[in-house]
This record gives sequence, structure tokens and C-alpha cells, in this order.
Amino acid sequence: MNYNGEHLFYGELGHGFAVLSFVASLVATVAFFKATRNNLLAEHKSWIKLARTAFFIETICVFGIFLTLYYIISHHYHEYYYAWNHSDRSLGLGYLVSSIWEGQEGSFLLWTLWHGVLGLVLIRTARKWEAPVMTVISLVQFCLATMVLGLYVFNVKIGSNPFLLTREVFQDAPIFSMPNYLSNASMQDGNGLNQLLQNYWMVIHPPILFLGFASTI
Repeated sequence: MNYNGEHLFYGELGHGFAVLSFVASLVATVAFFKATRNNLLAEHKSWIKLARTAFFIETICVFGIFLTLYYIISHHYHEYYYAWNHSDRSLGLGYLVSSIWEGQEGSFLLWTLWHGVLGLVLIRTARKWEAPVMTVISLVQFCLATMVLGLYVFNVKIGSNPFLLTREVFQDAPIFSMPNYLSNASMQDGNGLNQLLQNYWMVIHPPILFLGFASTI
């Protein structure tokens, strides 16, 4: 069935960023580890160059996921479950941003974003410690990427994809048997941000908290 009014491109873009982030973090982990174990200067530099490139790509992808998710939420594309479940049209700019990290996927995304920022700083400053330290950070990035990508391993679900469509979550709901379901009153607005979280500390506290988590690594 072809559904009317869905903005599928942004979900595909965000999921593409998530897949590329997953692959790039794995490449960065292996390359930094190889650089750590290699004492030959030429080969060491070659692995370091590959690792830095992969980590840079991975960090760009994380920012891409974050911006894509914010675009979906701020434009009220409620065909996406994350936007429908965590935001509504009454929210101001600060709370629209906060809607990103109200859910589990967004929290992991915020954590990953800070790792990317700190990793770029370490690449410029860590010198001889760069390879071993960035091996650990890249490995953690790989693990966190699985939580945003949403994978099934032997029928066990790991993480969740924030770009799932609402109709994919509620497959049996009668409303989704209609191609113009988005015009239904129930889809015109979302569930909104939890009232208990509509406080300026919700805007400030989680980024600081997850910066602390990232710094602990």
C-alpha cells in the first residue's frame, strides 16, 4: 500500500547514517588496535591514517543522525514513532531538542556524540597514547552504535532504531489500513514530552551527565 504524506527520505537518511556509523566504528577499532600492535613506523602511520579517517566518518555520521532526528521531531513528522511518542506541536525549541534524549535511543545517541567530540580532541592531543586510548573509545562507539542501529542476534533484539515508522510499531492498528492515515486526528499531534521533564534542567542536565559518562571512558 502507498501511504500519503509520509516523509520517508529522512528515515532512510538517518538509518543510512546509523549503518555507516556502525561500520566506521568497527573499522576504526580494528585500525587503532593494529596501530597499537605495530612497531614499524610506516605501517603504524598507515593504520593510524585509516583509523582517523574511519573515526572522523563515524563522528560525522553521529552528528548526521542527531540532526536528522531533530529535523523529524521539529517538523512534527509523526509518521515516525520516535517523534510521535516523545514530542508534540506545543513544545518550544529547547524541549524539542530535549525530546531527542527522552527515549533510550536518543540517550545512547547523546552519549555517542560526546565520545565523538572527545575522540577528535584526543586524536590531536594524545600523541603516543592516541592508538591505545582510541582503540578503547572506538570499541565503545561500536557497542553504542548497535544500540542506535537496532540489531537482532539469534532472535535477541539489541537496541532500537529511532527511525521506525509508527505504523511499523503498531502494525495491527486499524488506522494504518488507510493510505491517508496521517490526516486522522490522532496523528495530527504526538504524545508529547513527559510533563515531569518539561523543565529547563531537562535541557541542561542530560548533556552534562552524558559528557561525564563519555569522559569516564
